[in-house]
Amino acid sequence: MTAYEILKQYFGYDKFRSGQAELISHILQGQDVFGIMPTGAGKSLCYQIPALMMNGLTIVISPLISLMQDQVAALRTNGIPAACLNSMLNETEYKSVLRQVYRGELKILYVAPERLETSSMLKIAETVPVSMVTVDEVHCVSQWGQDFRPSYLNIISFLKALPYRPVLSVFTATATQEVAQDVRNILQLKNPFCLTTGFNRENLYFGVAQPRDKSEALLEFLRHHPDETGIIYCISRRLVEQVTEDLNDAGFPAVRYHAGLTDQERYRNQNDFLYDKVRLIVATNAFGMGIDKSDVSFVIHYNMPKNLENYYQEAGRAGRDGSPANCILFYDGSDLRINQFFINNFGENQEMDPKLKQKLRAKEMQRLRTIQNYCTGRSCLRNYLLNYFGDTAPEYCGNCSFCRIYCEQKEITVPTQKIISCIYYLHQKNLYFDSKSLVQILRGSKAKKYQDLQLEQILPTYGIMNDTPEKECLAMIRYLIQNGILTEKNQELHLNRKAGLFLKEQQKIFMPVRKALPSAESAHTGRKKTVSDTDEILFSLLKDCRQKLSQKEHVPAYVIFTDMTLRDMCRKLPVSDMAFLSVEGVGRVKLEKYGDAFMKVIRSYQK
Repeated sequence: MTAYEILKQYFGYDKFRSGQAELISHILQGQDVFGIMPTGAGKSLCYQIPALMMNGLTIVISPLISLMQDQVAALRTNGIPAACLNSMLNETEYKSVLRQVYRGELKILYVAPERLETSSMLKIAETVPVSMVTVDEVHCVSQWGQDFRPSYLNIISFLKALPYRPVLSVFTATATQEVAQDVRNILQLKNPFCLTTGFNRENLYFGVAQPRDKSEALLEFLRHHPDETGIIYCISRRLVEQVTEDLNDAGFPAVRYHAGLTDQERYRNQNDFLYDKVRLIVATNAFGMGIDKSDVSFVIHYNMPKNLENYYQEAGRAGRDGSPANCILFYDGSDLRINQFFINNFGENQEMDPKLKQKLRAKEMQRLRTIQNYCTGRSCLRNYLLNYFGDTAPEYCGNCSFCRIYCEQKEITVPTQKIISCIYYLHQKNLYFDSKSLVQILRGSKAKKYQDLQLEQILPTYGIMNDTPEKECLAMIRYLIQNGILTEKNQELHLNRKAGLFLKEQQKIFMPVRKALPSAESAHTGRKKTVSDTDEILFSLLKDCRQKLSQKEHVPAYVIFTDMTLRDMCRKLPVSDMAFLSVEGVGRVKLEKYGDAFMKVIRSYQK
């Protein structure tokens, strides 16, 4: 079978998404590949389809048990022989999987990186033909990545234990150029085909809000979005407990998830969420890596995460099936202080070279300032995110809280000249300050530290913006940083070539200024999800059918069919095998397993 035939027969799709066909083709040619694709872009198909076409076993190294279980359940539902080895299996189950491996009955085996050095995996390496090794969430291999896991370094020694080197395919949703280069070096990729499909998820609405009362803002959002499935991320276990209690008291059933719970409760709560027994889960960032739940309608960050990589990965768990979804971040100053505390105490219980530890902390502080600028800046949120990851985007996307707010363009040419001049004169005196200190100098602060430096006497620009409010001054400085006119290094402001050109060419500069909120929408109510071109009554009936099958087969509902597939059924109303196969996400195996049940619902509804 060709890759296209497998795509249709097993997975039910008529065409590949961007980048999938190219990555599959290079794998089949025996070339290493490195795919950087956003969550929901279909990374798993890029290695699952070649695994079915190659002779031998494909070993997928995956970071979390929940991810393995999700992937294996979905593959088996599609009629593909797959299994995983993890600590949740009892001895009988573990030996059963090993027997399947040795008999050649499996095409795909999922394992955690920690398991690579066990005797059972080393024996597999020595005796079983391995056609490909796939590394998911590969950014974890880099100490400069946001989720560095030392166990990922076991991959190299495992590869060397194999009688011959198989194809190596690696994937991630978030990687800066620095992290990507680190991955290539550490895993020793051989002339890899590297592909970045772009980071833009057009179906996601990005919002930042600074509510006075986060709890009330969350409840307001939920009132605007009843019956939707969502994840609420909190910065600490204490907040997870508090928010979960508040939601349940307010009549919004929710479960909690954090490292302080017993393994049994974490597993139970996660399954209740995955199997749609409860629609809301409140969690620390320990939850969700690789979760394939396709019908998450919103992700709310109750606090600012420590970097944009984590935020984009966590927010990307919304709208995996391509449906409109909301990604809202609640921000206040305490979030910054808590993250600074975590970073300052990073690695205290780890054996690490002091210089490396200091270097990593400095890197994390820089990342923290970057996401703070995302939260407080005055520019398109999507543009800011995509630029950070080296992607391009228009200045206004029309689908973020900033672009939704009525804006006017305010000329800040003269204030910019004053800010640049002030920094220039300070540098002449070998003085360097951060943004907040510069604002105080521009506004003529009488603080003792500035009087001791005699800035009022030696600095011609001291107090030059004393008629401009502090918040407005700070907003302008942050806007200049975001647009590359000023550079921030180690919290100190520096001039660059762009600043010089601005003065020399007497350019005009405009900054978007918030004018008023639209009457019906705000940053934290987000975008209302609509089921376009879909009969909502039939959609509900199909969901009920899916839920019954889910409970019968003990798999999450989205493993049977995603919401997008159900909506396509509503549009096409298939009542024959041929028509049912035309529905997106329906392959031959799922037609045989589920076709009669869903077509019965459609026929009954039509009558």
